[in-house]
Amino acid sequence: MSEFSPRRIRIISAITTITFFIALSCAIIAYFLEIQDLIYFHIISSLVYLAIIFLAKKGNLRISRFLYFITLNTGIITTASYIGQEGGVEFMLMYALALPFLTFSFKREKHYIFSLSLFSILFWILLYVTDFNLITDFKIDQNIASRTIYPISIVATLCLVTFQLIYFSYQNAQHFSNIHYNKDEALEASTAKSKFLSTMSHEIRTPLNAIIGLSHILGDNKPKQDQIENIEALNYSGKILLNLLNNVLDFSKMQSTKIELDEIPTDLSLATKQIKKIHENSCLKKGIEMNLFIDDDIPSVKLDIVRFNQVINNLVTNAIKFTDKGSVTLKIEKLHQTEKEITLKTEVTDTGIGIAKDKQKTIWEPFTQASSSTNRLYGGTGLGLPIVKNIINTMNSDVFIESDINKGSKFYFTLQLKIASTVALKKEKTKKSHNFDGKKLLIVEDNLINVMVGKQILEKVNFKVDVANDGLQAVHKIKENNYDIVLMDIQMPVMDGYTATKEIRKFNTNIPILALSASVFMEVKDKINECGMNGFIFKPFEPQDLLNQINETISKK
Repeated sequence: MSEFSPRRIRIISAITTITFFIALSCAIIAYFLEIQDLIYFHIISSLVYLAIIFLAKKGNLRISRFLYFITLNTGIITTASYIGQEGGVEFMLMYALALPFLTFSFKREKHYIFSLSLFSILFWILLYVTDFNLITDFKIDQNIASRTIYPISIVATLCLVTFQLIYFSYQNAQHFSNIHYNKDEALEASTAKSKFLSTMSHEIRTPLNAIIGLSHILGDNKPKQDQIENIEALNYSGKILLNLLNNVLDFSKMQSTKIELDEIPTDLSLATKQIKKIHENSCLKKGIEMNLFIDDDIPSVKLDIVRFNQVINNLVTNAIKFTDKGSVTLKIEKLHQTEKEITLKTEVTDTGIGIAKDKQKTIWEPFTQASSSTNRLYGGTGLGLPIVKNIINTMNSDVFIESDINKGSKFYFTLQLKIASTVALKKEKTKKSHNFDGKKLLIVEDNLINVMVGKQILEKVNFKVDVANDGLQAVHKIKENNYDIVLMDIQMPVMDGYTATKEIRKFNTNIPILALSASVFMEVKDKINECGMNGFIFKPFEPQDLLNQINETISKK
């Protein structure tokens, strides 16, 4: 496949074809002027131009362009040397002078443009310095040159330069028209993709919300000892599936928008212990060891702990997946600390199958795995590591790998973080207790399982819960009752959440409405704000996060 665009190939082919006919015309003129050497020269030049057209159409522009400029400039100075200054043939060098700007890419081949333009200027200077005897001192009759050749040279030069400008303008106009068309197509495709992913996100997250919510409720209802393990497995499976979904959606978001970090005061020691607890069971099942080493004197830091956990979870999950004996180790060590900042190095090391040297660059590419058998033997989407790289890059760092086949792998990165105050960390860690005694809440949700889960969570904190199964029911209920807050699903039959909220805002501008959104796309967030909602809660949600946000929204009334 050619490295040059079809547009540039067309330009070279068209210009060379015109120059071919000019060379034939010069051979005919030389025949009438009885200049034998010039006849042979232009016939040979014509054959060279035919070869250049052939090479150009084959996509070999690198050789064909240089061959063209050498032949063209040589043809002009040779003809000018035989005809003399009176013939004005040297003005053709103006055409040759500007051609590189048309035939080379100004972005990638700027040095060729200037060097070949200087090549034409150099020949022009040499003609004048040698008094047009650069190639030969033989000259045709001055009267024939000035009365016949000169007008032809001037008209031909003007025509060629005009053609050059028109063709250049036409090609660029066509090129930018194509860019505009391709841009519209790309935007349509992007919109279609976003709608598809948003719909799929909603359809998958809605039952996931029920799985995670129900496992939480079951865990809170004092289960028997033999049920606890099953409930934890259910909750863990739901979160694994959610992580897979988040990877796909995150990859889609990362292609179009930059990741936004939410830095909060974080106790890394506590966070990493939780990560170990999550993955320890998987290690035990495989008969491998899960190790955690973290420096004792690391202070609380400001960090997007959700994204950091996503990075560590992806790396640790990969390490466990590809390790059948030995251990997986997560290590966080302090490299440097000042009064306000700290530099930490994080490593995830395993004793697994390792990655070949020639594959260590490709594993960072989306949907790519180390070998064709990896997916068959171990599964996975090939998105975990690209997402890790994107997140770490957003945190102003990079992730590196050291690996040998059958010896294991080590992934590591350093982060420079701001140190958080102890007061801020305590405030963040404090679990809020809620009592909404006497408060009325309306759940607008068409999924009956999610309604059941939501009611159980909310009634436990003494909410009086009412339910509407679509947006139209919600509008009628809010007209007839007084509610302290509304939880509004987005995608519902009869009337969706956006339309329902707009209708409610026509007669009630005070009631707080929180969107229950299973979509994580920016355009959905924008629509939520535009229709008059007060905020949004992602599904599936952690019950504590749901209650915290409800409390915060009601307190603002």
